Amino acid sequence: MAVSGGGVPVLRTGERLIALAGHPNVGKSTVFNAMTGMRQHTGNWAGKTVANAFGRYDRNGRHWVVADLPGCCSLAASSAEEKAARDFIFNERPDVIVVVCSAVNPERGMALVLQTLELTSRVVVCVNLLDEAAKKGMEPDLGRLEERLGVPVVGVTARSGRGLNILADVIESVANDTRDGDHVPVRYPMPVEAAIARLLPDAERVCPMGCSPRWLALRTLDEGREGAPEERLLGSRMDRENFFRRVEECRRTLEQQGIDSEALGDILSASVSEAARGICSDAAPASELGYSRRDRILDRLLTGRVTGWLVMLMMLAVVLWITLEGANYLSAGLSVGFNKLEHWLQDAALSVGMPAFLRGLLLSGAFRVMGWVVAVMLPPMAIFFPLFTLLEDAGYLPRVAFNLDGGFRRCGACGKQALTMCMGLGCNAAGVTGCRIISSPRERLVAVLTNSFVPCNGRFPTMLAIISLFLAGSFGTLCSAVLLAGFIAVGIVMTLLVSRLLTATILRGQSSSFTLELPSYRRPQVCRTLARSLADRTFRVLGRAVMVALPAGAVIWLLANVNACGGTLLDHVTGFLDPLGRIMGMDGVTLTAFVLGFPANELVLPVAMMTYSAQGELMEIGSMQSFGAMLTANGWDWATAVSVLLFTLMHWPCSTTCITIYKETGSIKWTLLGFLLPTLCGFVCCSGFTLLVSLIGG
Repeated sequence: MAVSGGGVPVLRTGERLIALAGHPNVGKSTVFNAMTGMRQHTGNWAGKTVANAFGRYDRNGRHWVVADLPGCCSLAASSAEEKAARDFIFNERPDVIVVVCSAVNPERGMALVLQTLELTSRVVVCVNLLDEAAKKGMEPDLGRLEERLGVPVVGVTARSGRGLNILADVIESVANDTRDGDHVPVRYPMPVEAAIARLLPDAERVCPMGCSPRWLALRTLDEGREGAPEERLLGSRMDRENFFRRVEECRRTLEQQGIDSEALGDILSASVSEAARGICSDAAPASELGYSRRDRILDRLLTGRVTGWLVMLMMLAVVLWITLEGANYLSAGLSVGFNKLEHWLQDAALSVGMPAFLRGLLLSGAFRVMGWVVAVMLPPMAIFFPLFTLLEDAGYLPRVAFNLDGGFRRCGACGKQALTMCMGLGCNAAGVTGCRIISSPRERLVAVLTNSFVPCNGRFPTMLAIISLFLAGSFGTLCSAVLLAGFIAVGIVMTLLVSRLLTATILRGQSSSFTLELPSYRRPQVCRTLARSLADRTFRVLGRAVMVALPAGAVIWLLANVNACGGTLLDHVTGFLDPLGRIMGMDGVTLTAFVLGFPANELVLPVAMMTYSAQGELMEIGSMQSFGAMLTANGWDWATAVSVLLFTLMHWPCSTTCITIYKETGSIKWTLLGFLLPTLCGFVCCSGFTLLVSLIGG
């Protein structure tokens, strides 16, 4: 899909544009995926769509472009998502706007429908989640809703595809209807209506075709010139200036009547909410919003002050235990397969007379590192990501954010940071990108800079191996999972502490409030979730790691095999870093492994193995027990293991995450700070722990 700068679609000849708008967590992105065949990330929590997404589909010989807009509660532009949605609708003037509502609680999304109808009449209301509403005995009267609104209303269940063909037919019908209706579903108090009437003649002169002059008058009356769309779209300069002059006159008149800008905003919101309640009172009555006794019991358990945290940690430990148990078998199988494949490639290279240097560079270097990355990284990802997605689809992830919200607010950060932190468990780069859901630039920056304190999937293999070899002992994978959950909890605590440090120093400010909706509990679609998770998360992250691992493996092999001044380049690097490593409770070899692991965290273990083995090439994939014996022979003990675990938890982000930080902030300064913050914290924690151990031991 071709997209121009700023998230604007490039339409080909004959294509027509559909905009999908809607409240967060009503299944808007699921509707988008079903219509276009794309795989935009969906899940049972609000705020997944953080930028405009575009897709195409063909129907009845016509070509359609669908824009999935960020979820928003209104078009009042009080947040970045609302402003983005409103500006897109006004500036791009889609042929049809589909407003997606939830059948479980249509009233919640009806305010957005009414505000969209004030902007244009080319609206289709899509009532999604009919299956959930039916289970709760809450089926809205769609015919009555259509009668009250005056625009088509279509019921769908996007996850199963029910009703989508009807929706496509209705969209085509509305797009082909050249008549512009004059929908005025909301009536405001008399002083406001009088001001709108006074503005209408001037608004009609500057309002672009396809846009309602009444909406333009209403929005500028509420927000002044700052709230107006791009002025280049608003008629001639003279007409524009006359219009804005009349706007200021009307605003002053309202102030004289006791209605200032803040009061006017409250009046407009209250009027829209009242109209929404009136429309839904008989067409879609809410029965306690579908909040069942089962949901109440689960929420008391999952969001309780004490039980919420206990369940959260226990759930994390269980997920990690399942991941460890399954990954052990899969990793062993992949290791055997890659070793056999490498031996076959070595034989083939020898048979064609490939030079030894090239053979070592390509096979013992690039291929073996790539094999290590796949064998060590794929199994836990293939298990962890689907389990994480199942919890997400079931509705548990927002409960985790609810439990963490108080801590983030006390640190001066935004509670939405808890959601981005959860994304970081899979991939820190994805977590940094997810920070777009935070409206405040200051709080978004705090979330971006601290996301790397939560270990990503690439760091899990190193942590799991060290915990299994030095800390879990004979207690097995359950103990390893509990210990790993404990280290992740340390990462969460560090995230909170560093967030507090930032908001108390260079990023001062008040924490903003936001509405965190706790969605209904849903039964996940297991097969679809597994397929989507493997395709969209596991293999995407793995592919990126492999692309980095291949050249990195070649470079590492060169460092280990090129001699200079009585030793290899790798020997010189490890010797240079050894004093710093000793201060931190490790050695130069381990610190070098972290440095060379900058392209991908999965490389840390393979590089350490290669350097300790003194063979100039990696050990064969899968020889973990011999690696444990090698570490012990090189002076490792439980204290060394803890120091390495702490530094694994807190050190510079990988190259992909650093690039993502730069893309999101547009600043080398903030990217450098995102690199240095976890590194300095890791140095302080490791050095402090080493000093404490030496004092106790001495």
